Amino acid sequence: MATRTDAPTRREQILKEAARLFAERGFHGVGVDEIGAAVGISGPGLYRHFAGKDAMLAELLVGISGQLLTGAKRRLAEADGAAAPEMVLDSLIEGHIDFALDDRPLITLHDRELDRLRDSDRKLVRQLQRQYVELWVEVLREVYPELTEPAARSAVHSVFGLLNSTPHLSRRGPLPSRGATAELLHRMARGAFAAAGGQ
Repeated sequence: MATRTDAPTRREQILKEAARLFAERGFHGVGVDEIGAAVGISGPGLYRHFAGKDAMLAELLVGISGQLLTGAKRRLAEADGAAAPEMVLDSLIEGHIDFALDDRPLITLHDRELDRLRDSDRKLVRQLQRQYVELWVEVLREVYPELTEPAARSAVHSVFGLLNSTPHLSRRGPLPSRGATAELLHRMARGAFAAAGGQ
């Protein structure tokens, strides 16, 4: 979900291909040699970058949870209380849509393989996710003050389910129109929040 324009590092290339292969064939269906071949290095050469497949999986799932949280905090900091709550909510939705459209393999990977992480890594993922949800809950309740915290939390999780459905939209290859899909997802997310807020 990075917005950087410089070339990815070898480590980033390995993670990207590992995510794609794990999502397509499952964690146990992919060998280290196959990941290496996808980035043009020998399987054993991967061990200069990662201790093994488990380490790649952990970095992918902990990493994306951390990136989502960092991105949301950045968006809130940029608003700095000056933007209307609706604009802040729109910004959060846009950030999550970017993730949902650009990192679809990671959504599949999270759904299928989270339980394979070590307890400490899985707890860290859950902790980062809880913090991410709470940022959304706070903003959502500014837009819809009548929402209770539990209702706002349920609404946020429901919208995440909607936005994270993107791996089912097109099994292979790019989506037909990224811009149109992003716009549709945004309208649906705002519609769901409005319904939760009774509007």
